Amino acid sequence: MFFKFSPFCLLRSFSVSVILAGATLFGCAAHAEEESFQYFTGKLQGTWVWQKHPGFDAPYSGPSSLSNDNEVGHTLTGTAYLGARPWKGTEFFLDPEVSQGLPFSGLRGFGGITNGEAQKAGSTDAVTYWARAFMRQTIGFGGGTVDQEASFNQFAGTVDKRRLVLTGGIYAITDIFDQNAFAHDPKTQFLNWAMMDYGAWDTPADARGYTRGLAAEYYHDDWVLRIGRNLLPVESNGQQLNGDWSNSYSDNVEIEKAHEIFGQPGKLRVLGFHNQANFGSFNDALSYAQKNGGTPDVANVRTLQSKYGYGLSLEQNLTDDIGIFARYSWNNGQTEAYSFTEINNSALIGVSIKGRQWDRPDDVLGLAYASNGISSANIDYLKAGGSNFFCGDGNINYQREGIFELYYSLKINQTLWATADFQRINNPCYNADRGPVNVYSVRMHFEY
Repeated sequence: MFFKFSPFCLLRSFSVSVILAGATLFGCAAHAEEESFQYFTGKLQGTWVWQKHPGFDAPYSGPSSLSNDNEVGHTLTGTAYLGARPWKGTEFFLDPEVSQGLPFSGLRGFGGITNGEAQKAGSTDAVTYWARAFMRQTIGFGGGTVDQEASFNQFAGTVDKRRLVLTGGIYAITDIFDQNAFAHDPKTQFLNWAMMDYGAWDTPADARGYTRGLAAEYYHDDWVLRIGRNLLPVESNGQQLNGDWSNSYSDNVEIEKAHEIFGQPGKLRVLGFHNQANFGSFNDALSYAQKNGGTPDVANVRTLQSKYGYGLSLEQNLTDDIGIFARYSWNNGQTEAYSFTEINNSALIGVSIKGRQWDRPDDVLGLAYASNGISSANIDYLKAGGSNFFCGDGNINYQREGIFELYYSLKINQTLWATADFQRINNPCYNADRGPVNVYSVRMHFEY
């Protein structure tokens, strides 16, 4: 469908007129400088992931178990990143997205889900929606400048080292927080949910991974402070977001410090979060079942209460081609996983190696290990036969969930990458009676 009138085109024409007028008054140098200013940006990405796990040992299964038969799953996503910048410092972005997929066992059976592209609202039919629609305002305070390369939802240019960045609208909270350089993007890096973000951070997000809210970032030389308030779903792991900012919300604060060790860059981050919504408590569900009979169910006891926690993150280059990273995260573990996954504490360590030593400088080899755990209240709930969105085998022989992931990303050309990925998950959903599970994956990623 084509429209005869476009506000952005009108704004662009107006801006060009202003530039030309300025050139007449102040000379050709000013005209040349403004002529290179980028008013619009547009990028595309497409990612296909195919996965298989063979059958494994499981003496029993429950309503939220991973099937112990052979399974094949897949996901396919495509995103357009469209941006407009009417003048320096003010940016608007709109990202239409299409997704389709079939995850293992309806996305159940792991704390660390094996495919970061899989959605709780996934469908075997292609579904189109607005992934992001937000405004970003940057206010500079000097202190020198740094260069920014053109990227998804980012214009090329320079910004002040000391600046305030305000973002409001629809976006993914992980677009702003927890920007680990080596383990963050399942489209190009590690696939497992426990690798791509803080495992125990119950991130504010709908069933597709997006939220609405406000975030502020203050950059001051090597320091960054980020704060934000964002919406949670109306229901646990649901698609519709709750618009009641006073009773259902997620507050997040992150401090980041950049540094150098032996001339190699690194960053430290500390995150704190507090979520408030109608959560179901594990202890309340057990008490309700003891009093009224039946299997404990958090859906019977949802009331307004809080979940809180923290995360620590490190990334450090050892050489220009080798980087190491680590994360630790924890939440209070008294209530159900509401908008991310069933992890109450998680430790992660890994390494990322570029292929320069074997004459493939744009290839990447990644290895990581995550150890996930749950709280004693969560264990008691699962042992009594309770289940939640991700875990529920009808019983539990508790052990920490251990996930090893290895991937090799091969750059085919300037726009296409192919990845082979292997994951081994011990004690899936913290149950030593089930598994281990081997997961084999192939990923194709296109971007332009």
